[in-house]
Amino acid sequence: MPRSKKRSSRGVGHVIVSGGQHGAVQPFSDEDASIETLSRCSSFSDAMSVAEEGVEAGEETAQEDLQYKLKVFIDSTVDKSAKTRQGALDGLKAAMATRILYEFISDRRMTITDSIERCLKKGKGPEQCAAASLACLLCIQLGSGVESEEVFKTLKPIFKNILLDGAANIQARQACATSLGLCTLVAEDDILDVYATMESFESLFMRSYVKEDGSRPSLNPQTTLLHTNALLSWALLLTICTGSQVKAVTHKHLPKLPRLLENDDVNMRIAAGETIALLFELARDMDPEFEYDDWEPLCDKLNSLATDCNKHRAKTDKRKQRSVFRDVLKAVEERDFQTETIRFSTERMTIDSWVRKRTYDAFREFVGSGMNYHLQANEFIRDVFQLGPPMLVDAATLKSMKISRFERHLYNAAAFKARTKARNKFRDKRVDVGEF
Repeated sequence: MPRSKKRSSRGVGHVIVSGGQHGAVQPFSDEDASIETLSRCSSFSDAMSVAEEGVEAGEETAQEDLQYKLKVFIDSTVDKSAKTRQGALDGLKAAMATRILYEFISDRRMTITDSIERCLKKGKGPEQCAAASLACLLCIQLGSGVESEEVFKTLKPIFKNILLDGAANIQARQACATSLGLCTLVAEDDILDVYATMESFESLFMRSYVKEDGSRPSLNPQTTLLHTNALLSWALLLTICTGSQVKAVTHKHLPKLPRLLENDDVNMRIAAGETIALLFELARDMDPEFEYDDWEPLCDKLNSLATDCNKHRAKTDKRKQRSVFRDVLKAVEERDFQTETIRFSTERMTIDSWVRKRTYDAFREFVGSGMNYHLQANEFIRDVFQLGPPMLVDAATLKSMKISRFERHLYNAAAFKARTKARNKFRDKRVDVGEF
């Protein structure tokens, strides 16, 4: 019976014969060399498997730790201490801005919504601001659909009450102006309700218009910021309006919006300029021959802001203003847009219109540095920007993205889910063909 060979743990050059007896030392044959190579590869593979298992176990532990922290944050949003509630809201915001947490959040969405509602109603300024921002991030995580509609139906009346209550904390009103706009974009299911919300915003920013007699309203900086936020949210919702509504809005507001260009606040001037450019873009999309009666005076005003050298204004404000108004002037005069390319992972997205810019800026305000990650993996945001389902990226590319193993898993899971849904829709369409 032939005797089997195994490489000794004592070192190269020894062979062990069955029965545990040592045989004579023999030089390596080609067969021995191949066995040696396979043995080394096998040992390396085993070591790698152990290492990967260790990494995987570590990532699973990290995931468990994350979920534990999130549960603690959720529980802490009802703590008696305002400081603890504030910290919990901020913790949930940070997590939602930088991760895809749909599976975890979906099952707890109404619990989180109840906490947001309580903090908005009973909290003070900073806590209300954090709760309003968290509401937006919750809707962004859930995407457009029944779940986010359910959340928004609970929170919308509270947002509007705070927004329009002159006695409410001014910072809370500012936060609600911004959050109500984005939540409406994501979760409102009735276009008539979108128009009603836009009217609420109009009732605020119109108070900053220069009056017919040329006099300016006397407003403090905080109130001006409220009106600026209301104008930006109004412009955001304008991007999803029907053609007839855009036409009506253009007729009503385009003659008046240039009055905001004379505002003392640089952010209000910039918001007004970008909104004017957006209105021109939308109007021309519907009617390429669109004309504005006061076109020349408007261009003169835009040009003066694009070349502003007012010594009484801060250098940073002037630099920022000139940059924006050069683009606004080109949009109005030449129908041109300064294209911007956003790169994320192996993909890129082009911001090539004022509609796209206003939408991108609105989402980025809430997710901040997590915007690129959401562009890669958030199915809803990808749908908004017409990027298609999340891409299935190879392991080497994902590794180079410097995200954790768990996040890579979430990324591919989201991509797989989106691809499956897209294929199912395609199959449904194929089934429908030829059926009467």
